[in-house]
Amino acid sequence: MLERVLPMKNPIQHYPWGSRTAIAELLGIQNPEARPMAELWMGAHPKSPSTVLVEDKWIRLDELIRSAPGPLLGTKVIEKLGETLPFLFKVLAAAEPLSIQAHPNKAQAIEGFEREERLGIPLDAPHRNYRDKNHKPELLCAMTPFEALKGFRPLEETIELLNQIGTSSIVPLRQVLEGGDEGSALRAFFTKLMRMDKEDLERILADVVVAAERLGRERKEFWWVVRLHEKYPSDPGVLSPLFLNLVTLAPGEAIYLPAGQLHAYLGGVGIEIMASSDNVLRGGLTTKHMDVDELLKVVSFASQFPEKILPREDESGVKVYLAPPQEFRLSVVELPDEGEKRFNGSGTVRVILCTTGSFQVEGKGQGKALDLSRGNSVLVPAAAHPFQLKGKGTCYMACVNLV
Repeated sequence: MLERVLPMKNPIQHYPWGSRTAIAELLGIQNPEARPMAELWMGAHPKSPSTVLVEDKWIRLDELIRSAPGPLLGTKVIEKLGETLPFLFKVLAAAEPLSIQAHPNKAQAIEGFEREERLGIPLDAPHRNYRDKNHKPELLCAMTPFEALKGFRPLEETIELLNQIGTSSIVPLRQVLEGGDEGSALRAFFTKLMRMDKEDLERILADVVVAAERLGRERKEFWWVVRLHEKYPSDPGVLSPLFLNLVTLAPGEAIYLPAGQLHAYLGGVGIEIMASSDNVLRGGLTTKHMDVDELLKVVSFASQFPEKILPREDESGVKVYLAPPQEFRLSVVELPDEGEKRFNGSGTVRVILCTTGSFQVEGKGQGKALDLSRGNSVLVPAAAHPFQLKGKGTCYMACVNLV
């Protein structure tokens, strides 16, 4: 049963910031109601698991894993990461900016989850911070031009941008950055901004936007300040392009977001892979719950250069995006002409998504190859190795980082 590659059905998340066209076009489906389609989830997270076709029956992936963890995940995954699918694989399509957010590390997630369980906060409560015990490092690979905010800028850059704004109302915030070491200065600045009285904040933002409108042609940061203010006129996140690094990704470029790093996706379509978690602590650009005290515990107050990740070809010609977590690894298989790739692998679970062209996938016990066309995905159980991929086009492949 699990020596074959299995077709998948994947849930769509209809968050308000989602594109109304990108995921629908990828899947080849209609969207007559023009609902926002923000994320396509491929995984076993209990909030919204995929289903897989096993002997003519569609089964939730989390339930299938519980029934046969060894053949599905592989011995190595179970030994290192437990009897759950370690990663969550997504297509993310942002037509509007997402909230500024940070994710906890593993210890913080366990402590926070257990604390909120003791307090009796329902898992689906809007003010719940920790919905599972896992950390959520993540990697995003751009499919279209993609803009994001990633980590704190160096102090001198933020001070320079605030000086260019040049309004007297911003001076008290800027002065906070000019004293003490970097970590203390960034913490004091962000804390002051997040705890600011609403009337004071609105007055500062109104002044800043007037200057940003004048400067928007010079630097994209100021253009984003104006746009964010239009949508969130009373939100501290309006200033985020001035103190977080603005990153523009070309298709094929990626960024890695470790625990504790403030970030926000501003717009574009990308492939996202992460440890299987839904723990989010928000810091602006949202109408949802924000727990400033908890966010301040999690955020890493250190500036970082926003390094882009380019793929490296392995010995078989597959492009691999390298990132530290054991839970996930993202690869891209590109076959410009009718070709074939054979994966002997290490017998660990994989998910494959076709984004262009069409393929045939065959596991060791398949008998007959399975068709894989644009927008469709398959699960490759550990027991189905070795497997082969034939066809023409592009596939993204998710697996663990233990091979």
